[in-house]
Amino acid sequence: MIIVDTALAKAEAEGRPIRVALIGAGFMGKGVARNILTASKGIRLAGIASRQLEPAFEAYRSCGREPVACGKQREIEAAIASDTPLVTEDAVSLARADGIDLVFEITGSIEHAANVVQAAIEAGKHVVQMNAELDGTVGPILKRKADAAGVIYSFSDGDQPGVEMNLFRFVTGLGVRPVLCGNVKGLHDPRRNPTTQEGFARKWGQKPAMVASFADGTKISFEQAVVANGTGMRVARRGMLGPDYSGGDPNAPLVQLDDTIKSFAATLDAHLAAGGPGIVDYVVGARPGPGIFVIGTTDDPFQQQRLNLYKLGAGPYYCFYTPYHLCHFEAPASIGRAALLHDAVLAPRAGPEVGVIAIAKQDLNAGDEITEFGGYHCYGVAENHSVIRSQNLLPIGLAIGARVNKAIARDTPLTWADVDIPPGRTVDALYAEQERVFA
Repeated sequence: MIIVDTALAKAEAEGRPIRVALIGAGFMGKGVARNILTASKGIRLAGIASRQLEPAFEAYRSCGREPVACGKQREIEAAIASDTPLVTEDAVSLARADGIDLVFEITGSIEHAANVVQAAIEAGKHVVQMNAELDGTVGPILKRKADAAGVIYSFSDGDQPGVEMNLFRFVTGLGVRPVLCGNVKGLHDPRRNPTTQEGFARKWGQKPAMVASFADGTKISFEQAVVANGTGMRVARRGMLGPDYSGGDPNAPLVQLDDTIKSFAATLDAHLAAGGPGIVDYVVGARPGPGIFVIGTTDDPFQQQRLNLYKLGAGPYYCFYTPYHLCHFEAPASIGRAALLHDAVLAPRAGPEVGVIAIAKQDLNAGDEITEFGGYHCYGVAENHSVIRSQNLLPIGLAIGARVNKAIARDTPLTWADVDIPPGRTVDALYAEQERVFA
């Protein structure tokens, strides 16, 4: 962070700020916009693309800026050239526009985001995204395309996958081997849906389906899949272990995060003895939260003795944690890392290690359309990609917009044969390419 803020201050002083196109002006997009506009040296928010213009206008106006609305790409480029903030419905044109250095994608969509990110990469723009759904579905092929184009493709800092990767790198730098990357949750209930989460969503100005995707396990499955693909780790079993110290009661007393090591020790012992690369997982009802943790190990008796001296316990497993993730507050540092230091916060190492499959949230009938993450039809769980491929399981990122073609019982994993996929989608073409390249 110290290196990044120095580089950004230098860019500001030399009059060469990073010009950013922000794709998305929802709950999180407004936060990223505000931090760039009010608290970030060396970065300029050149424009915001939103499928509804009013939230994009509001993101600027709430910070005392008055943008212009632009339609065609030449209008967008003229505004950028004159340092006039702009809003547009045309995300692809903004992503391709001359004068843009980096595209920050934060919509949480799949098809829309896939089109925008691919256009940005083809136009030679760095991409930072806070879209675990996209990255956990087709991130490996997008990273490969970015490498070929000579640009950075990165997950954002601040969201839990990025914070996990920062800690993973820190622990590795200590000479300790990370063997588990974990996420801390307050609630996990696959039955949650937009109706059950409506009150919470209204309180915080969020969308009920998005909040439901946090509660039903879909979001954390995507987040941990992204971490697995960036570290080479896997899941210990379908859905991860997910020890729940709350007993299903969100008001139950929280346990200390250090004490969660015992829940994973036997699994880690067996996994590592078999030559495994480590696992991604989560806990419910631990503190401090909502943070992240990394469990590491070392065989060096000297280092073991010193880690014990420094209050991390006798081993063989040691718990390191970050007690918070601050999402949009931390996002601008990711922009500096990508554009100035050519350092990705988190990106797939190669092909997919873990994906997220669709599970029926209720009994489904032929003709049902799976409309959204966190909706009424499906929830997502993490699974090792080798199993997804061998069992022909349907990634939930591709299930959105598909129609069920037969009766499916609740809690049954969906396969490709169970749905009809809309034709002509970019995300399907990317996924098929990803399978060919990395098979």
